[in-house]
Amino acid sequence: MKLRVGIVATCLMLAGCGERTAVDREPDTRVAVTPDAPSTPDTRDIPVIQEVLLTPMTPSDNIDSPASWTTVDGQRWLIATAKATDRLVVYDGQTGAHLRNVGATGKGAGQFKRPNGIAVVDDLVFVVERDNHRVQVLSLPAFKHVQTFAAEQLQKPYGLWINKAGDGYQVYVTDAYMAGEDAQGEDILPPLDQLDKRVWRFDVARHGDALVAKTIGSFGDATADGALRVVESIWGDPANDRLLIAEEDETYANELKVYDLAGKYAGKTIGRGVFKAQSEGIMLKTCGDGSGWWLTTEQGKGRTVFHLFDRKTLAHTGAVTGAQVANTDGIWLDASTSERFPEGVLYAVHDDQGVVAFDWRDIAKALSLPVCQAP
Repeated sequence: MKLRVGIVATCLMLAGCGERTAVDREPDTRVAVTPDAPSTPDTRDIPVIQEVLLTPMTPSDNIDSPASWTTVDGQRWLIATAKATDRLVVYDGQTGAHLRNVGATGKGAGQFKRPNGIAVVDDLVFVVERDNHRVQVLSLPAFKHVQTFAAEQLQKPYGLWINKAGDGYQVYVTDAYMAGEDAQGEDILPPLDQLDKRVWRFDVARHGDALVAKTIGSFGDATADGALRVVESIWGDPANDRLLIAEEDETYANELKVYDLAGKYAGKTIGRGVFKAQSEGIMLKTCGDGSGWWLTTEQGKGRTVFHLFDRKTLAHTGAVTGAQVANTDGIWLDASTSERFPEGVLYAVHDDQGVVAFDWRDIAKALSLPVCQAP
């Protein structure tokens, strides 16, 4: 998210997964990406891994967030939101090749206005539309409209996380509403006691081929430590009753707030003092023994840094950076196996123009992570 915040209206283990063994494989064909030069030098000693694919670069789209889905015949689709052209862009998730575009500008079914957050679960793709103030659900593979909800509750939504619960879904949506603009056109942050609706929760139930959405409520802490000033990225870990929500107000801090699934602030933040730029995309790598890692994004203009935190303790495990990728908004971790990505793949938006991918094995090797057996 690139969001201006001007006047502020208030004061402000790595758990044992087993020993990792070396992976022998032929080197992949790598890609070269040219980012903008960093505004200030970053001299941290961070392991560098190479991107293994790059989608076509389309600056006019303003690509924001990716998600992926595997077809019944084993193809992997990489689906990204295009904020400026009001559509979804679909790529081959194994090669990066462009496959098709979906949608057009509008308020109708299958149309979009500033699509931002995206998530795929089962055969459904959920898309948050900032300027239509809603969540739209399409069925795959046809991208057929199934349901639209939340337009009466949301003001300026950005990101979402979906918790599959039985035959239905618990949908969490972040809402970065503001209190207007000042004389210079800068956003005015609401006072703390008005930040209690930063995240909305909806229950979405299946009824045959239809979906029915029910509003559960909203939440947001009103204390200086727990308040969600500027929000977009959110992800959850039901096994540990935990939500991580990125704080994107850089005038306050670069960090992630820890909440429980009921929406209560856990009294803890992570990343402050570690992140040197805005916190962005969040994903969770889970292992069969209950361990794993949170993957979080530091959105540097000159380069993106991916920070890993222990799933259970939230201790900082380490960080990696791509050889070229920069200015990353959304990320998506696909843990499913494929011939090209036997242990999964991390997709990351590059400079608002396309998506790159990292082989999980390269991340694990760079940080000497133990083997993570699939759940």
